[in-house]
Amino acid sequence: MAYAAGVDVGSTQTKAIIIDEDKNIVGRALIYTGANVTQAAEKSFQQALKDANIGEEEVEYVIGTGYGRYKVTFGNKQITEISCHGRGAVHMFPKTKTVIDMGGQDSKAISVSPNGEIVDFCMNDKCAAGTGRFLGAASMALDIPLDDLGPTSLNAEKPVRISTTCTVFAESEILSWLGKGKKVEDILWGVHQSISSRSIGLLRRVGIEEEVTFTGGVARNTGMIKAMEDGLKKKINVCEDSHYIGALGAALFSLDHIFASRKPKVKELAK
Repeated sequence: MAYAAGVDVGSTQTKAIIIDEDKNIVGRALIYTGANVTQAAEKSFQQALKDANIGEEEVEYVIGTGYGRYKVTFGNKQITEISCHGRGAVHMFPKTKTVIDMGGQDSKAISVSPNGEIVDFCMNDKCAAGTGRFLGAASMALDIPLDDLGPTSLNAEKPVRISTTCTVFAESEILSWLGKGKKVEDILWGVHQSISSRSIGLLRRVGIEEEVTFTGGVARNTGMIKAMEDGLKKKINVCEDSHYIGALGAALFSLDHIFASRKPKVKELAK
């Protein structure tokens, strides 16, 4: 049995996925990237190997993706996260036509073909207002753990409107609402709605077609899922492994290379 791996080095978190020849996920790992990107890539891969209960020598091909993909020094190749998220999304949800990937520093709207190839994409790389960083600003301002933001926001009754389009000023606006006596949950739902609005704007630029799949680290946020569904007025695809989809796409590309390398051998045997 051969194994393939994908390592997605993001600005906030690094994810690793190992799959077998049948495209089953056999190992996974997620850690915070930190300052040493190369070390994060290696550590996540080693943790995924441990989770899969296999040795490093059993993994035939490794592809790095994400903003730190060139720091996957043990990898065989690098592929952009846009291609990997498209491929991974269609693998998890075969009817996917549109992908919204929300990461720590940027968000991407991706249009994909039925086989996961990229048709079109756009990203907000010049502004972090529609990303996890905006949620991070809210977390710091309200002194609430990131993992609690989504569940807390769902208790909102009278959400406030977050008008700032800049993460730098988000904290001051949040504190201003707090000073006016607004409830934390109402402020947080306003934050989620603000991010959702900007993300949907990105999606409209590539065209919103059924089905829409939500990927990236922010896909773990239950409040953001609801905010996106409310804004789009439709259900979106999301699963427990949605934040691993970039790494999964990289692993699937790795498996392609493994299968392709075997074809000449098959021809020689036929002779």
